[in-house]
Amino acid sequence: MTEKQGGLRGWAAGRKGNLSRLRFTSLRLRLVVVFGLVALTAAVSASGIAYWLNREAVLTRAQDAVLRDFRQEMQNRAGALPEHPTQDQLQRAAGQMAASSQRFSVLLVAQDTGGKTVYGNSGGINGFALEDVPKTLRTAVNRQQKVTDANKEPYHLYWQRVVEHGTPYLVAGTQVIGGGPTGYMAKSLEPEAKDLNSLAWSLGIATGLALIGAALLAQAAATTVLKPVHRLGVAARRLGEGRLDTRLRVSGTDELADLSRTFNNAAEALEKRVAEMAARDDASRRFVADMSHELRTPLTAITAVTEVLEEELEAESGSMDPMIEPAVRLVVSETRRLNDLVENLMEVTRFDAGTARLVLDDVDLADQITACIDARAWLDAVDLDAERGIHARIDPRRLDVILANLIGNALKHGGSPVRVSVRVSDAQDADVVIQVRDHGPGIPEDVLPHVFDRFYKASASRPRSEGSGLGLSIAMENAHIHGGEITAANSPDGGAVFTLRLPRDGSRLTEEPDEGERNGDGGAGNPGETGGSGSSGKEGS
Repeated sequence: MTEKQGGLRGWAAGRKGNLSRLRFTSLRLRLVVVFGLVALTAAVSASGIAYWLNREAVLTRAQDAVLRDFRQEMQNRAGALPEHPTQDQLQRAAGQMAASSQRFSVLLVAQDTGGKTVYGNSGGINGFALEDVPKTLRTAVNRQQKVTDANKEPYHLYWQRVVEHGTPYLVAGTQVIGGGPTGYMAKSLEPEAKDLNSLAWSLGIATGLALIGAALLAQAAATTVLKPVHRLGVAARRLGEGRLDTRLRVSGTDELADLSRTFNNAAEALEKRVAEMAARDDASRRFVADMSHELRTPLTAITAVTEVLEEELEAESGSMDPMIEPAVRLVVSETRRLNDLVENLMEVTRFDAGTARLVLDDVDLADQITACIDARAWLDAVDLDAERGIHARIDPRRLDVILANLIGNALKHGGSPVRVSVRVSDAQDADVVIQVRDHGPGIPEDVLPHVFDRFYKASASRPRSEGSGLGLSIAMENAHIHGGEITAANSPDGGAVFTLRLPRDGSRLTEEPDEGERNGDGGAGNPGETGGSGSSGKEGS
């Protein structure tokens, strides 16, 4: 069974390759077919015209010679007979007429002195007979014409081409002017037909050779035209793959050379534009990183002061002036927001610069989620549905960032209870799925595609709302670095559902970092700080 399936797969792969080659050469085939059709049409037309002209020339030349000889014999031989000849006289005259240079058969018809119709045949009893003459021709020969200035003779010579048993004949007839026998002549045109058949075969062979020559010429032309097109296609694919230094060799001054030059100019302009954009992007990332680092020093001092002020607010002595208490609380709140924003900006900068690394560890997902919820005092507001014993090799700190953002976002915008569930996705136990569901109004359909965008807030009228707008985007980046994904949707029963899918073993995604990376990559702060930054992605929903 395995060998049969392997054979079927091989056959399917071969068929796919053949179809691919057929598609690749379709333009070549079309060029060959078009060239062939044009050559065939031209050759057939030329051969047909040549055959028709030669046929008319051959038949007319033979016909004129025979009719001229027949007319001369009728004047010399038949005209010398008496008005009412005997059958012997007709027979002898017909034989003499048939012995002319054209070698045609002769039939003479007349009436003897007793009014009886007599016949003279050059071929004897089984020779040319009156029944062999078409009736229309006999009628025309016996019809007397009115003599006028334009028509000097009452009778004329008429002829007709007929085919008997596959052999073409020229049949003619006329009467002796002034009284005498009526003569008919039959001349075989078989030699001329053979010559015309030979001509037709020659023209057919010439047409075939012209068609083959046209196909070869079309093949050569197609190769000449399609080779630069193929090179252009390969260069375009390389350019699409990001190899912006791709250029075409330009030779000649034709349209294909102009196309190659245009491609090179476009590629050069694109390379410069991308380089400029990359430089600006690098400068922007450096600016954000430098700004974030520069802000951390004054923020540390400001945070220390605000902590002291907060302790005084919480003190029971009530030593703080009630008039400045609201201002102090505002300063404490805004300082925390600014600290979270700086930490998030530093984390985003790491992702953009590609310096973010995984520090993997084997964790029990139920314990990890419980620790995240407990650190933020969310135990009463979150319903956890996770069995212990589901282990995964992931980065615990980054998973904490993801969970803090998703759960904090659900609590802020969806409302309690928030349900967190964990399950294994398939029979191979390759992935784990963590769902965070709230019981709020859900996410508007026009907001769903943008919930993971940076700095996106659903309500433009609340730009100063709590949160930076980076929480969900940072959660998505942390999922991506694990090789996972986060999706957002609305539950049919109401509320929003965020689904996190992660591979259970992320070892294949990263090399084990050194000790410096283990201690230095801490962009999201401690778990207690992360929850605050994760409550902005669903702002206004």
